Amino acid sequence: MTSTLPAVTTPKVPAQRTPVPKTGSTPRTTPLPSRLRTSRADLILCGVLLVVVMTVQGWNIADYPALSDDEGTYLAQAWSVQQGNGLAHYTYWYDHPPLGWIQIALLTWIPSLISPESMTVGSMRIVMLLVSAISAVLVYVVARRLWLPRWAAGLAMLLFGLSPLSVVLQREIFLDNIAVMWTLVAFCLAASPSRHLWHHFGAGIAAAAAVLTKETMIFVLPAVMITMWRHSHRDTRKFALTGAITACVLIGMSYPLFALLKGELFPGGGHVSLWDGLEYQLTRPGSGFILDQGSGSYGVLQSWLYYDRVLPLGGLAGALLLLVTWRWSVTARALAGPAFTVAILALVALRPTGYLPAMYVIQALPFLALVLAGGAASVAHGVLRRWRSTDEREFVTRARYAVAALLVAASAAYVVPRWYDGDRTAVTADANAPYRAASKWLATEVDHPEDTRVLVDDALWLDLVHAGYEPGLGVIWFYKADLDPAVTKTMPGGWRDIDYVVASPTVRRDAADLPNVKQAMRHSTPVATFGKGPDRIEIRQVRGGSTAGTAGTASTTGTADTAEEATTGGDR
Repeated sequence: MTSTLPAVTTPKVPAQRTPVPKTGSTPRTTPLPSRLRTSRADLILCGVLLVVVMTVQGWNIADYPALSDDEGTYLAQAWSVQQGNGLAHYTYWYDHPPLGWIQIALLTWIPSLISPESMTVGSMRIVMLLVSAISAVLVYVVARRLWLPRWAAGLAMLLFGLSPLSVVLQREIFLDNIAVMWTLVAFCLAASPSRHLWHHFGAGIAAAAAVLTKETMIFVLPAVMITMWRHSHRDTRKFALTGAITACVLIGMSYPLFALLKGELFPGGGHVSLWDGLEYQLTRPGSGFILDQGSGSYGVLQSWLYYDRVLPLGGLAGALLLLVTWRWSVTARALAGPAFTVAILALVALRPTGYLPAMYVIQALPFLALVLAGGAASVAHGVLRRWRSTDEREFVTRARYAVAALLVAASAAYVVPRWYDGDRTAVTADANAPYRAASKWLATEVDHPEDTRVLVDDALWLDLVHAGYEPGLGVIWFYKADLDPAVTKTMPGGWRDIDYVVASPTVRRDAADLPNVKQAMRHSTPVATFGKGPDRIEIRQVRGGSTAGTAGTASTTGTADTAEEATTGGDR
């Protein structure tokens, strides 16, 4: 009876066509991803694109964008870990899990040993290049493991690495960038073609590391599980998911266990608590609905779109397209994980009562790039391959390629000029000259820095520590002058115990809600100003202060405003 089998086999032509890997399905045998590390074409393409991405992201990294208070805070906390002074340069109050800046401490450990004075925000941005490089390679690997063709994987890598929005935000020392790296590791292991159980356990561990780096990555965990469900073997799927979830939960529980062992899990007299930290994060004032033109969230959205409209809007459109066509598109099913990630993060951002920070979009960048590249691959497949028969005439084939070429040219004509302007600014502009000048002035023009008390934002905190100011109580992160009892008890005279205020844009913006800082600003006069307009930095000497350290000379660059103007604003 077996001799009759060849007579009923299907025709040879359909059997020879194997477009499945190109369109995103996950067949039983997956030879292509398993050979990725030994594929010369993939290695060469990924390597070349990595050089391009790292050149753009690394060039002028210390000078653009402007230093931020958040960067300074994370780096100062990493410095405190390196010095053995605890988890933060002030009281650690469970605002974020500490794993993020512990990793920053490890990344900056060797540079700080070789050159301690280089442990400042601008110079230490260079370590973020390593994080960006790993993330860019992982985007390529994830794209290939989700069965995108080689050119689409390269496109995803370029979208992720060269978007002006990515270039600006990935340069900065943000926990989100490290958390994204761990999330991509989780996706890469979840989509492992070999389907080893330890890969799935590893995905759970990587997902936990992402959440412990930046807690908001917890929203992405369902998308990791979706990817694992689709790519795990049917016979071991339950074990894979159980193992991944167990590993994630056990590692994640280390954070509340740490608080419990320290007696800081729940509120109590005389100590901080994890409960209070969570309550603060969940009840902090919202920034409004993202589509309400008068809200803070709308301003954040406009700042993203100012740098780039292609990746955020194109990625959202691509994710929507993939979700709508999920039932009949193999590409949509292959990219279900990234598409759901984009959808989840978009829904979280749309909460009308939620708080939307400027760095939130970092978490979505690689997945926006993946779904946009996947959408491009799906369109290319529809134009060049779908419904093509063996008797198709030559002029029809040429027409298909002409349409494809036209689409590529139109896309390039729209994207390249806009990205060129944004990336050119990133590699040529100097937004941090005022910070460098202010740091140099305070290091050279104050007679006794070790006896001087100065309020600064954290972008300058480590600079002044290296200049000889006492960490914590000499150079004071300006928020702590009002909000940290360990600092305020050393200031019986309140604002009168302050010698200088470095009025950066951040300090001027938030001084209105901080009584000691506000009064110190009101009773001060500028002795040096660097830069102009809302981005200027003023060094203001407090009248009636302790005057432990006085300036040897008064050096002024730019324009100085009155104390009242410095208190009430001028910021964007």
